Amino acid sequence: MAMDEDGAARWAIRRDTGPLAAHEQAELDLWLAADERREGALLRAEAALVYLDRGRALAGQAPDPEEIATEESSNARLFSRRKLVGGGALIAAAVAGIGGGLLWPAGESFTTTIGEVRRLSLADGSVATINTASRLTVAMAKQARRITLDDGEAWFEVAHDKARPFLVSAGDVHVRAVGTAFSVRRHADGVDILVTQGVVETWTGDDNTTPTRLSGGERAFVADATAQIVAVPAGAEIERALAWRSGGLALNGEPLDYAVAELNRYNRRKLIIDDPVLGRTPIVGYFKVDDPDRFMRSVAVLLDARITASGGDIHIAPKGS
Repeated sequence: MAMDEDGAARWAIRRDTGPLAAHEQAELDLWLAADERREGALLRAEAALVYLDRGRALAGQAPDPEEIATEESSNARLFSRRKLVGGGALIAAAVAGIGGGLLWPAGESFTTTIGEVRRLSLADGSVATINTASRLTVAMAKQARRITLDDGEAWFEVAHDKARPFLVSAGDVHVRAVGTAFSVRRHADGVDILVTQGVVETWTGDDNTTPTRLSGGERAFVADATAQIVAVPAGAEIERALAWRSGGLALNGEPLDYAVAELNRYNRRKLIIDDPVLGRTPIVGYFKVDDPDRFMRSVAVLLDARITASGGDIHIAPKGS
């Protein structure tokens, strides 16, 4: 496995310098395909690289002048990056340290701004994709991997580790997984859990509560102040609900009110419906979350409505109103 960690370290360094060329991506794909463990090794290497850079920044070390001087040359940046980590040896050691218990500091918080979607590689090889205007806290320990979702939404791809359960808490709602993929979203009146792969257990309150199991393709909405959790089949609903991972909003008959509320999560320029009947009209289509103007123009044509701008916001109302 040491050779894999060393190779992962070098690929992490190369990817950190910028996008791969086509031939490099093909070489990386072949390297990953040769051993299923290499994907996890690469994720750990990327997490270790972040860890090293963060430690360097906290120590008050100035950037390497060579890195600044060679900013315009990707090859020179790669050379400088390797110089920083000793040709990959230091980062490989950090990767090994992560596997053996090198931890994120307790209470390490990560946030996204309005419209930002962030993919975060965790120290255990798991990945958290964090949606717009969200905040979560990561605490990795030898006994458990704990995530607190303080605001917003995140989708987790969990690295398999039976010895350390992966726990996500959103207020009074808790989700436990070993190796699976699922999302958790905080609403004003509860928490939504969607499982895309594997099985999770979820409960409210303390650890003495009997958990409810959710399997891939199931979801549950846990309302505030309730202990009852019901798993329901969701099927294609889940993929539509998670379209935000690729910057989309997929609608299949949801009312305009819902669509507007979702798009307003991603944009400072707000959409406003001036007629309640119009707001209940079902909408079907796929829209980009960062293009509210196009969405409103499309809806105006579809519903024979008119749109106007006021104070930076976009209003929609029936023609003639």
